[in-house]
Amino acid sequence: MGDEQCLATDHADSVATTIQFDLSTLAITLLKGVVYREGDERLWGSLLNLQVRVRDYVGVLGLDLVLDEAEGYAFLKSRPAPADDDASPQLPRLVVRRPLSFPVSLLLALLRKKLAEFDAGGGNTRLVLTREEIVELVRVFLPDSSNEARLVDQIDAQITKVVELGFLRRLKPASGPVWEVRRILKAYVDAQWLAEFDARLAAYQAQLSGTTAMDDAK
Repeated sequence: MGDEQCLATDHADSVATTIQFDLSTLAITLLKGVVYREGDERLWGSLLNLQVRVRDYVGVLGLDLVLDEAEGYAFLKSRPAPADDDASPQLPRLVVRRPLSFPVSLLLALLRKKLAEFDAGGGNTRLVLTREEIVELVRVFLPDSSNEARLVDQIDAQITKVVELGFLRRLKPASGPVWEVRRILKAYVDAQWLAEFDARLAAYQAQLSGTTAMDDAK
């Protein structure tokens, strides 16, 4: 009886240690960036099983877990700051907000709208675009330019930035480089943002036109 009890205790300790290790691994990985189901099926499975504990774990740091099981991604975001009249102390932000330039914001908006149109059409679940298709998306909203090479270089730089942000993933098919629009973009550019899409694009276009005019005047 004593041996059986010892074995049961050892097993329980082993399970607890495994859970703690998985929990720590999940928290560290999420603090580094987005977790995708396709990137690590085992890690994703652990996240689904331990998501309640993960929420409690990162909640101590003032973070919330955003998990979309259908789309297959998860990430951490800072909890909203308390109201101005709330005298409680505020934690330092772990997830830093990064300001985006107008061109990058414009590209993100256009990619989000393209993704919404793609989803409405049904069919394939992966939106993949060539460089030419991305250039044509952006060209409509930029001032006319006779320097095609410069325009493409500028959009290439914006694509690189969006890849760094995690909203595009470069693929390498035999026909040449293409980019997959990551579906996590939907979590950052939501329906309310899209509802104001036309007004935002008008503001972007005016800003970019003004910048170009000043450049030409120099």
